[in-house]
Amino acid sequence: MSFGVFAAVLAAAFVHAGWNVLVKGAADKLAMTISVAIGAGLVAAALLPFLPLPAPASWPFLGVSVLLQSVYYLLIARAYRIADMSLAYPLMRGAAPVVVALFGAAVFGEVLAGGQWLAVSLISAGVVALALGAFRRQPLAIAGVTAALCNAMVIAAYTLVDASGVRLSGSPVAYALLLAVLTGVVTVVLALAGGARPRLGARTLGLGLAGGAATTLSYGVALWAMTRAPVAPVAALRETSIVFALALSRLVFGEKPGRPRIAAALLVVAGVIVLRLA
Repeated sequence: MSFGVFAAVLAAAFVHAGWNVLVKGAADKLAMTISVAIGAGLVAAALLPFLPLPAPASWPFLGVSVLLQSVYYLLIARAYRIADMSLAYPLMRGAAPVVVALFGAAVFGEVLAGGQWLAVSLISAGVVALALGAFRRQPLAIAGVTAALCNAMVIAAYTLVDASGVRLSGSPVAYALLLAVLTGVVTVVLALAGGARPRLGARTLGLGLAGGAATTLSYGVALWAMTRAPVAPVAALRETSIVFALALSRLVFGEKPGRPRIAAALLVVAGVIVLRLA
């Protein structure tokens, strides 16, 4: 993995943590999540006309990913409504790299070096330790844990689907933008079909637009990186967003992580260093 790809994915991880803090801090989690999906679609729709459409070979993957990412948005709202961010976020983002690493080797035939496996293991162990520490302080959050773990599987699934699709698209940027447009529409349809009636005021939509731009940029960078480096290390590096999420939670919500949580975060950082050197 080149330094340019490494730095871009790390920056994207910070941006991803930022828009998740935005959702967690909202009074109506579902309304904010839907607003982010809409905002992402609007930003992408404004840019998409200037690019060629992705190659037809990538469209089946695009269709599957749209459904998966719509479910992902709805599960984010549910997880954050039930559980603390310090519990839900590590579970969602921490379990996914392990699944991607295991299935990515089978799907793409990518043989990871020992150092890369060590990095994936360190990052995953760190975020799982963060989750377990949060769970000890919130032992009754079973529903939140379930929603978060289900979303981890969804994240792993759409990561593998998009890794295939973007490599066939001929244009990673166009693929990411079209994905955002379609996902915004389908997310709203699924939410309304499920009986949700979110309150989408001007402030919520405005913040959603900012969050949508952030998530589009973050995932677009990740998809581009998957065309330049193996899928599993890229997916694992994205999960360093948990470290940024802890820092932002301290600044925004005034949370004070204890020594075990800091130690787990440092384990994630160690994994990032190993990944860079591998």
